[in-house]
Amino acid sequence: MAVLQKIFALGVVILVVSSVGEAKKFDKCSLAKALQDNGFSKDSLPNWVCLIQNESAMDTTKKNNNRNGSTDWGLFQINDRYWCDPQDKSKKTSNECKLKCSALLSDNISSAATCAKKIWKRHGYRAWYGWINRCEGKTLPSLTSCKL
Repeated sequence: MAVLQKIFALGVVILVVSSVGEAKKFDKCSLAKALQDNGFSKDSLPNWVCLIQNESAMDTTKKNNNRNGSTDWGLFQINDRYWCDPQDKSKKTSNECKLKCSALLSDNISSAATCAKKIWKRHGYRAWYGWINRCEGKTLPSLTSCKL
């Protein structure tokens, strides 16, 4: 029986470590590089970095439950009422980005980046309150020290 307990404990440790590996907290320069690697133009990076700093504190695991019952997911805080499928049958969604919301919590930001660009094409940066309240018309983060 002791052997089974040790195997179980090892399995729990592996599960915890692997789930932690899915999360990523960016710093300003690594975020700018990841955005550039995902097709964001260099001149747009200060706006996107500011937006993400103020929406998710650059944390891929960030989730925010809104008063209206919807949830914002990941770096860009993409809303599940319109843009992704939360896999919760009680929630209605348009799923405009055609992806599971859980994909927005990955340290691989390609799905989140693609969806954010789709949102931006329709609504601009004003789709995000973090950008409106803390970036629009304000000094944006300097990326001059970043190797881009």
